[in-house]
Amino acid sequence: MKILLAGATGVVGRRLIPLLVQAGHEVTGTTRRPERADMLRDLGAKPVVVDVLDAAAVHEVVAAERPDAVIHQLTDLSDEDFAANSHLRIEGTRNLVDAAKAAGVETMIAQSIAWLYVPGSAPAVETDPLDASLPPYEGVAALEAAVAEMPRGVVLRYGALYGPGTWYAPDGAIAERVRAGTMRPAPSWTSFVHADDAASAALAALDWPAGAVNVVDDEPATTADWLPVYSAAIGAPDPGNAGKHAAPMGRPVSNAKALDLGWKPQVASWRTGFSQKGAGPNGSAPKPEGQGSDGPRSDGAEADGSRMNGTARTR
Repeated sequence: MKILLAGATGVVGRRLIPLLVQAGHEVTGTTRRPERADMLRDLGAKPVVVDVLDAAAVHEVVAAERPDAVIHQLTDLSDEDFAANSHLRIEGTRNLVDAAKAAGVETMIAQSIAWLYVPGSAPAVETDPLDASLPPYEGVAALEAAVAEMPRGVVLRYGALYGPGTWYAPDGAIAERVRAGTMRPAPSWTSFVHADDAASAALAALDWPAGAVNVVDDEPATTADWLPVYSAAIGAPDPGNAGKHAAPMGRPVSNAKALDLGWKPQVASWRTGFSQKGAGPNGSAPKPEGQGSDGPRSDGAEADGSRMNGTARTR
């Protein structure tokens, strides 16, 4: 298949290109920064420089490439009030969907988030409602509605991404806060997914039916559970056990649908992943666009990563 990968230089995109190429697909990757073109070539993709917020330019690229499928891995978390990312989700996705439909493309795979469900104790499944009171809701709802207009639109609701190049890497924003002692073991749920597994899900989704799919590992956890393990993995002080026995906020997320579709996380739990797959002392990697300055919010649930996916600007 001919694949147009939007957001190709990001945390997931740069992992996904080799998987697509190895599977026999022809990949065109977009970036808005010309200096990233060589990286895309090295990964095996044809680079195209385009700003997805430029509707005319997006239409031109999609019409010229005429892909069989568009994979949308765009994020912009440079603004702590979520405005930039919501704008990208709304306008960037709208431009991609309109261009894809105009070019006769039938399939779109798009990334969304798995921590927007209405709070509850039972693991959230894809039919559960999203929480409209949370800041990312407007952008996420617009993205998912736009993708649903495609003949076959698959929405991947990623958990909190960790691994090299994310906020959970040893040089990432979460690690900095843990070392500084500003992260607390609060009773808030997080469902993680290693960035490698997020990429493998995007590849697998080319064969999935339309709809939303949670892409998370097998072990949802509260911050009180995962933070001590993570702290040890990056060599930070033990955060203590405050909040260990309090009722957790948020909601765990189920990956049952993804498993039924044949996907299986290679890193089944953050417990092993933090130490073995890039969160440990040797797990840093080149950052995607914007990763150096972008970081999560410092208040409430945002600070522990339960409402953030640990990526940065990948337009």
